Amino acid sequence: MRYYNVLVLAKGKKTPILIKAQDKKEAVEKAKLKTNGIVLKVQETAKPIEEQLQELANLIVLKLKKNKIKRSDLIATIRQLAVMTNAGIPLHDALVEIANSTDNKRLKFILNDIAESINAGISFSKSLEKYSNELGFLTITMIKLGERTGDMAHALFTLANILEEIDENVRKFKKAIRYPLITLGAMAIAFVILISFVVPKFKSIFEKFNAELPLPTRILLFLEHAFNTYGPYLLLGLFTGIFIITYLYKTNEEFKYAVDRFLLKVYLIKDVIFYSQLSRFFLIFSELIKAGIPVVDALENSVNMIDNSYIKEKLQLISHMVEKGSSIEEAFRETGLLENMIIQMIAAGEASGQLDQMLGNITEYYSMKFNYILDNMSSYIEPVMLAVIAALVLLLALGIFLPMWDMAQVINKG
Repeated sequence: MRYYNVLVLAKGKKTPILIKAQDKKEAVEKAKLKTNGIVLKVQETAKPIEEQLQELANLIVLKLKKNKIKRSDLIATIRQLAVMTNAGIPLHDALVEIANSTDNKRLKFILNDIAESINAGISFSKSLEKYSNELGFLTITMIKLGERTGDMAHALFTLANILEEIDENVRKFKKAIRYPLITLGAMAIAFVILISFVVPKFKSIFEKFNAELPLPTRILLFLEHAFNTYGPYLLLGLFTGIFIITYLYKTNEEFKYAVDRFLLKVYLIKDVIFYSQLSRFFLIFSELIKAGIPVVDALENSVNMIDNSYIKEKLQLISHMVEKGSSIEEAFRETGLLENMIIQMIAAGEASGQLDQMLGNITEYYSMKFNYILDNMSSYIEPVMLAVIAALVLLLALGIFLPMWDMAQVINKG
């Protein structure tokens, strides 16, 4: 969401108001509804400081909360609900039964609240909307589909399958990066220990050596002084920096966009992000098309599941172009994200009326590319790790032995 300063003429007076909206058009509409006046000027502005502080507080609370909804719990709940609905059990009774059997307090509260809303005559999808941040927009979309078609069980089974596929990809990624992260962490700890405890043993010897010390030695002595003198402050600064970056990434759209765009230029990370995001997009898009969701709605909901804001911006262009009458093939070509082979497959599917089948093939293609990268993650990272290890060992070796070698030469000459 963005913030806009809107100048409105209402009852003969010009009144500035702050509006929170997705874009200028929505800001104008909200301002008109709120004041029943004429909009004179709209200008985007920064988020109010009080709201930034509130979001910071909410982020801290969210980090400290233990009863968040895990994706595995959500998938299990949806699948249980699908089975019970398919068996003819009323939604209200099914939700209450699942709430009573779950150990997650937050999920139990949400399910009971939705059951009460349904009992009060509110639709299932409408009851879910206030929990969209926790349950996801895809969940609401599939529930709406179930209400529209009258086959809620099928919609829930499809939703569970999609979420399981996404969860499986996330687990594969975490498993793939676990070994490199542990290795790099162990290397960092070992290096800090050597700098903090081994280098000081040679420091007194180096100080007696009146000649100018080599650059590697000066670097080691500088690092030793920094770690042993300012170690706690450096550690605090590191954690503070990580927290600030995380907070800005989650709350500042411009900062998130810049980081997301930068990550798409980093070795290996760019491929992992690109193929994982497109694999997720086409998985959801193809399933929604198969389920009978209109193309524009399917595109909009698929784009909402994308995390990388740069890729998301490109894919949003597709939805806008299709809504204005462009073909799906033209819209995808305009983004510049997909290779020509994929564009041709989309064009063939659109022309033959078998778009859902072709999208399924594209999903398999991007899923295969993503899985290939994950399966070979170690071979991609090993050269980088070896280079880092070699650099650290070389720095330590040259930093310690170069001055000792010079001292030996001086003694021999003496």
